[in-house]
Amino acid sequence: MKKIVEFLQLGEVFGYFLRVFQKPDPSKPTTASLRVMHGINRISIVMFLLCLGVMLYRFFTR
Repeated sequence: MKKIVEFLQLGEVFGYFLRVFQKPDPSKPTTASLRVMHGINRISIVMFLLCLGVMLYRFFTR
């Protein structure tokens, strides 16, 4: 039972979603590839949420 509860903890996942949209920490070094990676992740998260909203809209209107 303990393994199941540990598996279902999503705090780190939601923490990442919040961390992606924050301003970068000036004390940490950034490279061009890291900035591009975070930009692509932002686009992916926004597209996922948009598509999820469209799917929910279609589900409730039909």
